[in-house]
Amino acid sequence: MAEKAELTNTQQLSFKDFKNEVLNDYRIARVSRECSLLGRREVLTGKAKFGIFGDGKEVPQLAMAKAFQNGDFRSGYYRDQTFMMAIGELTPQQFFAGLYAHTDINIEPMSAGRQMGGHFATHSLDENGNWKNLTAQKNSSADISPTAGQMPRLLGLAQASKIYRKVEGLENHTNFSNQGNEVAWGTIGNASTSEGLFFETINAAGVLQVPMVMSVWDDEYGISVHARHQTTKENISEILKGFQRDSDNNGYEIFVVNGWNYVELIDTYNKASKIAREEHVPVLIHVKELTQPQGHSTSGSHERYKSKERLQWEQDFDCIAQMRKWILEFELQDENGNTLKFVDSEEELLSIEKEAKKEVSKAKRDAWSSFTNEIKAEVANAIDLLDRVAQKSSNGTFITKYKNDLASISEPIRKDILVAARKSLRHLNEENFTEKIELQNFIKNAIDSAAVKYSAHLLSESDKAAQNIKAEAPTYASEKNMVDARIVMRDNFEAIFKKHPDALIFGEDAGHIGDVNQGLEGLQEKFGELRVSDTGIREATILGQGIGMAMRGLRPIAEIQYLDYLLYALQIMSDDLATLRYRTFGKQKAPLIIRTRGHRLEGIWHSGSPMGGIINNIRGIHVLVPRNMTKAAGFYNTMLESDDPALIVECLNGYRLKEELPTNLGNFKTPIGVVETIKEGTDITIVSYGSTLRIVEEAAKDLAQVGIDVEIVDAQSLLPFDINHDTVKSVAKTNRLLVVDEDVPGGASAYLLQEIVENQNGYRHLDSKPQTLTAKAHRPAYGTDGDYFSKPSAEDIFEKVYEIMHEANPQKFKSLY
Repeated sequence: MAEKAELTNTQQLSFKDFKNEVLNDYRIARVSRECSLLGRREVLTGKAKFGIFGDGKEVPQLAMAKAFQNGDFRSGYYRDQTFMMAIGELTPQQFFAGLYAHTDINIEPMSAGRQMGGHFATHSLDENGNWKNLTAQKNSSADISPTAGQMPRLLGLAQASKIYRKVEGLENHTNFSNQGNEVAWGTIGNASTSEGLFFETINAAGVLQVPMVMSVWDDEYGISVHARHQTTKENISEILKGFQRDSDNNGYEIFVVNGWNYVELIDTYNKASKIAREEHVPVLIHVKELTQPQGHSTSGSHERYKSKERLQWEQDFDCIAQMRKWILEFELQDENGNTLKFVDSEEELLSIEKEAKKEVSKAKRDAWSSFTNEIKAEVANAIDLLDRVAQKSSNGTFITKYKNDLASISEPIRKDILVAARKSLRHLNEENFTEKIELQNFIKNAIDSAAVKYSAHLLSESDKAAQNIKAEAPTYASEKNMVDARIVMRDNFEAIFKKHPDALIFGEDAGHIGDVNQGLEGLQEKFGELRVSDTGIREATILGQGIGMAMRGLRPIAEIQYLDYLLYALQIMSDDLATLRYRTFGKQKAPLIIRTRGHRLEGIWHSGSPMGGIINNIRGIHVLVPRNMTKAAGFYNTMLESDDPALIVECLNGYRLKEELPTNLGNFKTPIGVVETIKEGTDITIVSYGSTLRIVEEAAKDLAQVGIDVEIVDAQSLLPFDINHDTVKSVAKTNRLLVVDEDVPGGASAYLLQEIVENQNGYRHLDSKPQTLTAKAHRPAYGTDGDYFSKPSAEDIFEKVYEIMHEANPQKFKSLY
């Protein structure tokens, strides 16, 4: 049936221009589809490890790309390759470079081979780690695989536009926003809307009223599981109708559109863009009747779980097939009665399809050649060196075998080179000649090169790296001004908000009442509800707000009320924030500060001490554990000068203790990764952190009365720990070590012990077995007695130290028991 209606578009195009645009869209769709088809073959032939592709979603992504403007951000998932191609940020060769895991960021710009293909990102930072002009480019925040994991960050990307539009003092931040006119575009598969992160984000965006357009690609399946097992009523837009805004209530605009209808898709996405961009109202677009022609991934075939009828329907209603049909049937009468068509015959489309196949086939070959030629050159160097080594060595027969094995590999990887070289070196242990030294250097250089390819950029490597921020001590008035420690925190935050107009803080109870411990008392009244704000009880999206806003140049401080609640957000911290810089090879950053409070809490759910689990899940985020509020305030001041993310854990039982109020609020800085000796001694070194230090100090006084002189070292930061290796200097003096921690056995205490004994070579100085004193293996029972019998007490510390000294000198220190 011929199309007689005029297309709705935001621009008035001549028919010729419009025709060219439609045919170019079709070309992009065909190129993308061919990438998916060839990509699967590359996995099945062993050239790539795994593949997950965007086939079946091409046409709605073309429509989304048309509404996407410079300055906008995408937070999507691994099926959005067509969109990335349509905005000009992904070529077919780059697509295959990602599939092969090419480690050159210039060739594989999404992640330099650190993520599997289908994870898309643009570069927010230049070669020096400085921000680019994000308003002059189309932006994609770096994808992650965990389903719905892209949602919390999306909330923050959208909220940044609201902040830039409404908060005074940000007018010169023109590299990040054009008066808040940017839209954050999210994409997700229909099955992943079952995740809690989806619903938490949808609810939060409706409350905040931010410019977010959320697209749900609905092909009725999640892996092999049908929508009837995924979603109530099998329809996400149907069950979200309660979010629809009306004349009396804010909410969402909700659109439902078929994913194979090119005309309706363009119209819908233009409407959604206008609403979100101009009104700052979130929009949900439920894109139905999509297909997945190759199934979920290269791990299996969808013929196993789809009926013949469904498979036939997917062929008939494949979005590209439907677009092709529409192009062939399209007719439009102009004002002179002439019939206008996109193509005069099917041959024009066949030509486009043929060229797409050729383009993708060439891109695949070029990407493979680029990937393999680099490695083959390294193989050739290794073979030449091993051949020369074999000629000199008395074990040449063995080395020649390793060389020949390497030469026989038709498609070698770097692992193959190092395996041959390192095994060969074992046979040279008793020999000395020039070629052996060459082999040693070859291996060392290869490992050093691999460190850059596979391990660089976990944290900032710029001048603004946290460890590069110079410490500045607090200064004090000539007359002591002792205050509740919360006042130090409150007044320092006030200084921060005056000094940094792009700083803002948000969390449960953070706004109106000034946080549960009054560390933000009165600051909402002074700086407004957008800079000091309350949130719902939704830790994952509190983190997401912070990540997204930090990615757009703001300096957010996301408050998680208690350390134990961090577990709700740990997945987002671990999978997204901690890996962001690493998985983009240093091309994106989110210098978010996470504020929380803990240490020595009482009760199973408020124990405040799951540090071992935290530090081993969030490598890539600094973990700072100040013992008082002045140290904590200094950490905030330091991190706001840095471009690294950090978790700062304040001592919950320290807000009402007295501290002297500094005079250089907002400026003094606690150094990162530097320990502090808070009591010198000669007999034993005790290392701890946070509130437990006060108990250690109490025990040290009692130990002094029996002739034991304790040296106390405050770790201050766990990630990183003691970059100057000052702890081992203490151990060298005392020759004994005890790590005291309120975490479970094997938690942070084990980490600290490894750092001191192994990494700092503390074992060399020990006259006694290094030991740890930790909490019990369970969570603390409720009440003061629960704390006493679950976590190390002053008496526990006294007796543990006394026991160590008894072993060293049983005559002087008689056994207590």
